[in-house]
Amino acid sequence: MGNAAVSGFLVSLSLILAIGAQNAFVLRQGIRGEHVFAVVAVCALSDAVLIAAGVTGFGLASAHLPWLGTAMRWAGVAFLLVYGALRFRAAARGGEALMPAPGASPPLGRVLATCLTLTWANPHVYLDTVVLLGSIAAQYSPHKLAFGIGAASGSVVFFSALGFCARLLAPVFARPRAWVVLELVVGLTMWALALGLALGG
Repeated sequence: MGNAAVSGFLVSLSLILAIGAQNAFVLRQGIRGEHVFAVVAVCALSDAVLIAAGVTGFGLASAHLPWLGTAMRWAGVAFLLVYGALRFRAAARGGEALMPAPGASPPLGRVLATCLTLTWANPHVYLDTVVLLGSIAAQYSPHKLAFGIGAASGSVVFFSALGFCARLLAPVFARPRAWVVLELVVGLTMWALALGLALGG
């Protein structure tokens, strides 16, 4: 059981370490110090739900809905293109306009809506959590639950570190130009992911 939990933890970390739309958003919110706890909680809870679905075998549903993967892929492409364009527009306004100001934090509802969309409209998250983690968990039967708990714990640790430790970069982002660079990197990341999805990656 212990080996299953540790394996779940390590596999989960290996899958979410790569920069992606969700990670870039969490990093940005962490640096800005805006609704960090809520964003981290939503990401970790979403992963836990998806991991639970994979561990319990829900991933088999995709075999009965062959159109689902294609629909999710193009919805993800559209959203990533729009969000990337918004980041480029923000960068074009200049760093002074991007730096957080007292009382200028966006509404929690808007931030969470963006976070949920970046999480649930991304086909890759289903491949990683539901399909891949689900198939690996099956190899640890009858300790699939321990594997799932370990995997969910890995997600909590990663998003907590990403969101809360991002503030250590605050001295760097005291300079307006650093915000412009961050927005450009996030925008390019979103468009690169959109291209990968469009090409079937």
